[in-house]
Amino acid sequence: MIPLDIDGHRFGIDRAVEADVPALVALLADDLLGAGRESLDLAPYLAAFREIDRDPNQLLVAVRNADGAVAGTLQLTLIPGLARQGAKRLQIEAVRLASSARGIGLGTALFAWAHRYAREHGATLAQLTTDKARSEAHRFYEALGYRASHEGYKLRL
Repeated sequence: MIPLDIDGHRFGIDRAVEADVPALVALLADDLLGAGRESLDLAPYLAAFREIDRDPNQLLVAVRNADGAVAGTLQLTLIPGLARQGAKRLQIEAVRLASSARGIGLGTALFAWAHRYAREHGATLAQLTTDKARSEAHRFYEALGYRASHEGYKLRL
């Protein structure tokens, strides 16, 4: 576990394990958008976890508080590509912090760690998507230096 000490609060960054899945799903469901998207049926989440965990370009993170409870998560995906002279990108998805862990600098510290992880794995660009309705998240990402440079599209299949 990688320690994170933030203003008297101790957290750790760890690769998520299957036993974390219920807590991770609870974090995903703990907002207005997630409440309408997520399910109580853990079977599809467990199947997805196993697929993510087998892929060497994926890292599903569990952020643990001092008691070992899951206080946050994000998923990192390393994407090799031809564009930008063969640049490798880090895609950051599903960023969630428990309400008890917000407002103390954990998100900033977690992103600093994710950026170091990216550089250590040869990535030269970090990117993420966020729902247009998440205005607080937009302000947070912009404060970290991210810029809304593209328009994204999704198609349900």
